[in-house]
Amino acid sequence: MAGYHILMILSAVDFRFSPHEDIVIRDYLVQEFPFHVSLDREMAIISNLKSDEWEQHYVKAIDDFYDDSTKEDRMKLLQFALQLCKADEVITKTENHYLNMLFEAWEPQD
Repeated sequence: MAGYHILMILSAVDFRFSPHEDIVIRDYLVQEFPFHVSLDREMAIISNLKSDEWEQHYVKAIDDFYDDSTKEDRMKLLQFALQLCKADEVITKTENHYLNMLFEAWEPQD
């Protein structure tokens, strides 16, 4: 679920959510969760965050994902994160900041 949180926050940081971003997140869920997963609880957690809480939650999700993943899992999620940020054809300064946090958090440990 940490990967879902990472992608959902990445999709929110520019305060716009495009249908193309939704497709990337759905593709992630289909590939990583081939069984039915209820996202109601996860969406409630994310939806209740204020924008000034996103970064702290994002960093925690990065750490949680790292703890439960392989290098291959992390590389897959990084690809989804890049696709997500490119989905609306504009990578904002804030999206870039969040992407950099993701790359920097995992790069030295691999």
